[in-house]
This record gives sequence, C-alpha cells and structure tokens, in this order.
Amino acid sequence: MKQQTKWALTGAAAGTVCGFFGGGGGMLAVPLLQKSGLSSRETFATSLGVILPLTVASLVVALFRQAFDWQAAWPYLVGGAIGGLLGGKFFKNIPTLWLHRGFGILLLWGGIKAVLGL
Repeated sequence: MKQQTKWALTGAAAGTVCGFFGGGGGMLAVPLLQKSGLSSRETFATSLGVILPLTVASLVVALFRQAFDWQAAWPYLVGGAIGGLLGGKFFKNIPTLWLHRGFGILLLWGGIKAVLGL
C-alpha cells in the first residue's frame, strides 16, 4: 500500500474517533504513524499537526448540531493552551521512552475511567 494511502487511512480513522468521542484521535494516530517509518519524535509532533484540523472539524459540527457552553469550556481552553505551550517547550528534553510510557499510562487511565464509568 502506498505511503499516502496509509496516511489518508490513518487520518480518516483518527477523524472518525474524534467525531465519535469529541477527541482522542491521537490515541489512534500515534501508533499508526509509528508504523509509517517516522521516528518517535516525528510521530508525536506529526500527530499534533494531524489532530488540530480534526478537532476543529469536530468542533464545527458540535457548534451546529449540539449545545456548546463556551463559559464552561473557557477554563479548559486557557489551561489547555498553557499546558500545550509548556509541553511543546519541554518536549525535546523528555526521553522518547518516557513519552511512550506517559502515553501508555494516559491510555490505560482513560480506558479504566471509561469502563468503570468514573
């Protein structure tokens, strides 16, 4: 299969997950991008670039089809922006092994919360 086709399928899968769950496309994009031959650092960075337009698309759909509470979202937007800036600043200093472990722990934590309904 051509590399472009693999990337398109990865994007479609990540977009579907984002659309269904309002986020989480990176959980699919990171492992699939790793198989495309990118280094670990390139994988994580590329995933961020892929997820941004997918998230914007999901937001647009939510704004037109569902109630959206900007007032409730505002603190998360500010905190998320600050966290994103800090994470981006320190990203290059974190060993790849720890990035993988952190990602795995977040996946497990999210899965456990979802299954247990916490």
